[in-house]
Amino acid sequence: MSGSDTDRRIRGLRTPKPAVNPWKAHGSIVEEERRPDGRIEFALTVFLAGAECPFTCSFCDLWRWTIDGPTPPGAVTQQVSDVLREVQAGSPRPDRLKLYNASNFFDRRAVPAVDVPAIAELAAPFAGVTVESHANTVGTLALDFAQRIPGRLEVAVGLETIHPTAAAQLNKRLDLAQFDRAAHFLSDNQMDLRVFVLLGAPYVPAEEAVEWAVRTVEYAAQRGASFASIIPVRGGNGEMERLQSLGHFAPPTLRQLEAALDGCLHLTHTVVTADLWDLHRLPTCASCGEARIGRLRRQNASGIAEPRVDCSVCEA
Repeated sequence: MSGSDTDRRIRGLRTPKPAVNPWKAHGSIVEEERRPDGRIEFALTVFLAGAECPFTCSFCDLWRWTIDGPTPPGAVTQQVSDVLREVQAGSPRPDRLKLYNASNFFDRRAVPAVDVPAIAELAAPFAGVTVESHANTVGTLALDFAQRIPGRLEVAVGLETIHPTAAAQLNKRLDLAQFDRAAHFLSDNQMDLRVFVLLGAPYVPAEEAVEWAVRTVEYAAQRGASFASIIPVRGGNGEMERLQSLGHFAPPTLRQLEAALDGCLHLTHTVVTADLWDLHRLPTCASCGEARIGRLRRQNASGIAEPRVDCSVCEA
């Protein structure tokens, strides 16, 4: 994969990729998820294997789950088909199908055009379908896929942060005007917008991390986002460790994640949740950490603020 000097530096700091089989999904999970109208639906997320995203964001750790080169034709269809067969054999069909491929669904290196009709057919029984995409690849291919499925399409887009300095340093090749155009395109064509927001983005001062995460969620909500997920930035890709050594990155804490979610619960038309993946990696207190995570999990489900967890150890 070619790219800029920044791209090459970021990739050069990575550890070797694990072996990835493009014909087998990494896994799947069925979870309850709250929607903006208050409904609780069951969502099946399929973690697909395929081509790496070309944008090479500085904070990304999803490259580990991708292959070198383009996704083979037919591979995504087989992955989805195999997972659906397993799920249908063991439980009632979920309401929503989420296809997360650690890249961009509308990048034809990641999801070959030949697979799209078959994927649409597999997605036909679901009331809602979610795929992920960089804002720059939201356009006619998204509209084409939306028109192929009976259910409503939701596109998950990484807004990350609206902090001007940090946003310019993420190597994401995204500005707010591009995000706004994608948001308007989705709304104008009866598609939903889901947004990923970073907590602790590099170049955001640690003492401002919560404020900028909340402001970014509010920005997305003002542009019609139906759902926003606050994701704590994780190290481990080499580039984040380099930035930390230079004083440009401080790993976010569990307490900051709590504060960020609490700061967004006033939003009534956008479901806001804290991403709980790998939460054990966040700095926290051994005495109250599990209770705090339990509180986040309940607030994700209900959208209702709960009192903060009291702890004589970390709040003494």
